[in-house]
Amino acid sequence: MRTGNKFGICKNCGRQIMWIRTKAGKNMPVNPQFVNYLEVKGGRERIVTDDGRVVAGEKCGPKESKDTGYISHFATCMKSRR
Repeated sequence: MRTGNKFGICKNCGRQIMWIRTKAGKNMPVNPQFVNYLEVKGGRERIVTDDGRVVAGEKCGPKESKDTGYISHFATCMKSRR
């Protein structure tokens, strides 16, 4: 991640990504679109929050949501899943 620029391009699929530093100090690529979610123990999705937490949850509509976050790009990149 370049200092001061949290956006980049995935070298596998060419899509825009955003970098978030996790609580563990690692840079994680995420899809730059916000998702609404509810934190659910054992939830299917792994949501990355602005402050770097990775939480289990379920995507939902804005009325049901308590927070917003991002989906890890690792979960959606079709080229890196081969």
